[in-house]
Amino acid sequence: MASPSFIFSILLLHFLFASLPSHRTLTFAADGSWQLLQKSVGISAMHMQLLRNDRVIMFDRTDFGPSNLLLPNGKCRNDPTDTALQVDCTAHSVEYDVFANKFRALTVQTDVWCSSGAIMPDGNLFQTGGFNDGERRVRVFSPCRTCDWNEIPNGLTAKRWYASNHILPDGRQIIVGGRGQFNYEFIPKNIVSNKINLPFLSETNDKGIENNLYPFVFLNVDGNLFIFANNRAILFDYLNNIVVKKYPMIPGGEPRSYPSTGSAVLLPLKNLKATAIEAEVLVCGGAPKGSYLQSLKGTFMAALNTCARIKITDPNPEWVMETMPLARVMGDMILLPNGNVLLINGAGSGTAGWEQGRDPVLSPVLYQPDNNIGSRFEVQNPTTIPRMYHSTAALLRDGRVLVGGSNPHAFYNFTGVLFPTELSLEAFSPAYLDAKFDKMRPTIIAPKSMSGIRYRKKYTIQVVINSDKVDESSVSVTMFAPAFNTHSFSMNQRLLVLGNEKVTAVGNSIYNIEATTPKSGNVAPSGFYLLFVVHQGIPSQGIWVRLH
Repeated sequence: MASPSFIFSILLLHFLFASLPSHRTLTFAADGSWQLLQKSVGISAMHMQLLRNDRVIMFDRTDFGPSNLLLPNGKCRNDPTDTALQVDCTAHSVEYDVFANKFRALTVQTDVWCSSGAIMPDGNLFQTGGFNDGERRVRVFSPCRTCDWNEIPNGLTAKRWYASNHILPDGRQIIVGGRGQFNYEFIPKNIVSNKINLPFLSETNDKGIENNLYPFVFLNVDGNLFIFANNRAILFDYLNNIVVKKYPMIPGGEPRSYPSTGSAVLLPLKNLKATAIEAEVLVCGGAPKGSYLQSLKGTFMAALNTCARIKITDPNPEWVMETMPLARVMGDMILLPNGNVLLINGAGSGTAGWEQGRDPVLSPVLYQPDNNIGSRFEVQNPTTIPRMYHSTAALLRDGRVLVGGSNPHAFYNFTGVLFPTELSLEAFSPAYLDAKFDKMRPTIIAPKSMSGIRYRKKYTIQVVINSDKVDESSVSVTMFAPAFNTHSFSMNQRLLVLGNEKVTAVGNSIYNIEATTPKSGNVAPSGFYLLFVVHQGIPSQGIWVRLH
């Protein structure tokens, strides 16, 4: 029988969580832990991207007015077209050093509000669009200790606000959609300089509400693009501007993309040597039809509590519906190194927009795609910080998930509001980082990095595993493409499961693991990846590799 003091502690925790107004928590949550990294980085992290030097680039928007972080050396941004502050001596972008837990101010010259981006094959971040004077900008950030943003005026053919980007097998980025833009274009402008119409985006546009912004775009293993907007999807041959396949509408027909603001992920790609590799997409949460208009009247409808999963490579694909333990809108879906998916951030009711979300969901949920349906979800331990509209999340090299942002206001607002502007950074550590798994955790000892790995090549990775017994079948190599995260969608996110072809014990708990890289850029576009070794579901710390 539990001691009276233990029972009292549980009751006290229950009371404390229950007393938090409108915060959705579960007292007996499962696993995972939270750490506050920075009380304030001076800006609210609306956009987030991990770079190959273990720095994370974050930014919000220039027309919030002044941030809480000064630009260095008396520097100021002079922008006569800015709608809030024409001379601004504060930063709206920062670079966060993960392992030093430090940050520095960066300078953006034009408005990056609700923009998009992706990492190019050379490791540079190409970031596109925004609002006002930023809507046709291309901005480049190179990973170095002293680098800052470089901007290319008129780098885009069309105005891009709420668009989605993806890296292609030929090394270009495709930029799809955006507010009022039913088309796509490419950067760099080395082949096609004009925008190309995509009628699917106008077909999925709900008049006055949209629900087709930040479309979910994934590169399929056949080289075509899976593009999801509102409540349905197509398989698109972007080279020939042809719709290859139309997928069925999600059962129930509820919208899922912004501003409904569900989230989506391409599930881990496996069996990469197979003639026909299977690919699946998972779409979760969002706000039901009518939520936006109802929220304007002060009525906050419950978020969707369903996920829809579809095998996009099937000849006759069908959506399979699943029920989440917690309804969620404005949540993020982050692939973990062991192949699981973390659902994190968001609200239980309302929708995206200023002051339009309620009932923060403080508990992440783990989705285990290989489990049987009905046993895939597991609620994790809660944070204490609501992460509402304009919150972000990103996987780090050590397996933690960095969480930041949340500002449901038109400016920075810290008092007299339900959900103050959030300038803090946290890290969520999934259960696989618990000390009790240290003996099972692989440590990569060679190579320290793999700067030039090729397609279809076999490589040997040497690890230390201090476990008493290592089962070859439980060892796998995975590769993760870091994503550009904003507005509940992680663009270009991808996890490749290389598996293993041979595990050889070489003494003193040291093992050589042989694995073969993906066969083409359709499966894995060239560029920088995090490579992990996973043993019984416990990942190593990653190493950076460049695939080309």
